[in-house]
Amino acid sequence: MDLKHLWHKFLGTAIVQWPIAIFFAVMIWFVYITCCTHVQNKSILKKYRNKSAIVVLWHGRSMMLAPVMKMYNMRACSLASTNRDGRMMAKLLKLFGATKSIYGTNYDGGMSALRKGVRILNKGNRCIVMCPDGPDGPAMRVKDGLLYYAKMSGSPIIPVCFTCSRPWFQNRWDRYLVALPFSKIIVNVGTPIFVPSKMTPEEFDNMKKKIDDIMIKQLRSLDKTFNLFQVEEGLKSAEFKERQRMLRKQKNNK
Repeated sequence: MDLKHLWHKFLGTAIVQWPIAIFFAVMIWFVYITCCTHVQNKSILKKYRNKSAIVVLWHGRSMMLAPVMKMYNMRACSLASTNRDGRMMAKLLKLFGATKSIYGTNYDGGMSALRKGVRILNKGNRCIVMCPDGPDGPAMRVKDGLLYYAKMSGSPIIPVCFTCSRPWFQNRWDRYLVALPFSKIIVNVGTPIFVPSKMTPEEFDNMKKKIDDIMIKQLRSLDKTFNLFQVEEGLKSAEFKERQRMLRKQKNNK
């Protein structure tokens, strides 16, 4: 076992992840407190405060959701991937009041997570938070799992996104947006989307494309407010890493 593997395994332990999660929670609260935050359509959050709903956001726009949901007392469970980053995110969301974490992706534990999530939604008193393009992309592309949660539970999908005046876009596949302190932050809560319980395969694909379009339009419209650059769609984590390797190789050959 090489040192890199040991290091990654070490970072995945709870005894390491909890202090890191606490540190990030403090930083996020600091940003939230120092920023001027405007929530559009906040009446929707109030309406579904104690109701069943599926709150969705692109993987790269998750930073400011946690404090906003905490401020509006949203009863939430988080859907997280089983990898190291997913477990870290689940711990962070728990610090912001998420009552439970459900672990699973399309590739690992997906059916178990789906059953658990649907049971929670069917109770009718809390929402599930998920990133439909995570954990590895393609960026800003909804995966099938989101629609299964919605059609099996009857719960509405509520798209949420944020932008800010002082952004730091991380150099990664999802161009994760970090809001810097003393920013102007706009959070948009989209109109709830209901998915029919019965659909043909063609209707299923059309609905997925519709949600894609709604969430992308939501992000583009917000970013236009501060003239931010267009984040690339459809990029996978593996493709991004390969692209970075090629760039480093070209740089070294010069």
